[in-house]
Amino acid sequence: MLTQLELLLPLVALGYLSGTWLGALTVCRLAGLGDPRLAGSGNPGFSNVLRLHGPRLALATLLVDAAKGMPVLGLALLMGLPPWGQGLVGLGVLLGHSYPVWYRFRGGKGVASAFGVMLMLMPGVAMVCGLVWSLLAWWLRTAAIASLASAAMAPLAAIWLAPAYVPVVIGFTLLVLGRHVFNIRRLGRGEEPGL
Repeated sequence: MLTQLELLLPLVALGYLSGTWLGALTVCRLAGLGDPRLAGSGNPGFSNVLRLHGPRLALATLLVDAAKGMPVLGLALLMGLPPWGQGLVGLGVLLGHSYPVWYRFRGGKGVASAFGVMLMLMPGVAMVCGLVWSLLAWWLRTAAIASLASAAMAPLAAIWLAPAYVPVVIGFTLLVLGRHVFNIRRLGRGEEPGL
């Protein structure tokens, strides 16, 4: 019988591989459009696709990026991994999205993928973060501020709704915040593009 550690390592690797599927690239190719990394903010994610090509393709991008890790996370849940183990599988998905080996480690910011991972593991936290993101994006018309605020809100929501996952969520938050360093600098200079 395999131990949980022996199950965990292949699942983390599978999570990474699933994360490397960049929804923006697939959606734009299927629509006959160019690589979104070569236009706009250069980010292969929901916000850049929204600015470049509108809500329909942005929503398709969001769905792919949120759903791509769900099968492997479902396996982690089915195999009874503890919250920290499930979190490592989810972190694998986020690392795959942010640093995909097939694209010279040039991936997205991880916000939609983090939403999908949290939706699978702790739906209440995902809903709170999604609501915060949506309200701020609508009010301020800036995806970066909405993303930073929702990422910062995630550990607080986890303390309330999913305490066993707090260390996991802190890891997700640090990754997402780290991926937004350039956005933070642009915000400071007043150069961050709006939605």
